[in-house]
Amino acid sequence: MSQAEQPLITHLIELRTRLMRALAAILLVFLALIYFSNNIYDFVAQPLLSQLPAGTSMIATDVATPFITPIKLTLVVSFFVAIPYLLYQAWAFIAPGLYQHERRLIMPLVASSAVLFYAGMAFAYYVVFPLVFGFFTSTAPAGVTVATDIASYLDFVLTLFFAFGVAFEIPVATILLCWTGVTTPKSLREKRPYVIVGVFVVGMLLTPPDVFSQTLLAIPMWALWEVGLFFARFYVKQEDEEQQEQADGES
Repeated sequence: MSQAEQPLITHLIELRTRLMRALAAILLVFLALIYFSNNIYDFVAQPLLSQLPAGTSMIATDVATPFITPIKLTLVVSFFVAIPYLLYQAWAFIAPGLYQHERRLIMPLVASSAVLFYAGMAFAYYVVFPLVFGFFTSTAPAGVTVATDIASYLDFVLTLFFAFGVAFEIPVATILLCWTGVTTPKSLREKRPYVIVGVFVVGMLLTPPDVFSQTLLAIPMWALWEVGLFFARFYVKQEDEEQQEQADGES
């Protein structure tokens, strides 16, 4: 084996070790939570159950659904709970290849990305879900009984959890764009009107067709973008920003 191949094999072995530790963490959390799988599903289903008309409930249209659906949710919850440890494993893998000043800059991004993801999920659960399910249940035609299948409901809420969790990563994405030199804080500030329009378009796509709920999503996304824009200046050297702006002007 050549000397060039040895570091590659070493990195691949370490990557495998990190992945195995991440999977083991998810499995341990899953085993700890599996006993409470039905309780976890009841908690996640509460925003819809509180909006259903009196005398109605959720249903299961498949024989195995009452068993499989809570287990599936518990597995996903285990992944969400283990995210800080997963990020730590990713950080431990890439940190040796970074300079000291890069570590000081990236470490807050890694920690804040987990916090923001959780914040996005909490925002979806406590703010968006009551609005969405209240709107859907109130618009059912006369004579139609709202009885949502538990598997369909789980797929719907997991999609929204992931969408809002990713949407709340806007500050981290903004900082990384500036730090890698793709753009500059000044250039982003000039594009603020387009950003405002963009977040309201996203709010329109992810929420029911009413101005109130669209605004509830668009305003936090805009505020998070402003937060990312504020902190991005600490990740960009002044001379780098001036060179990028000069290049943009020449192009």
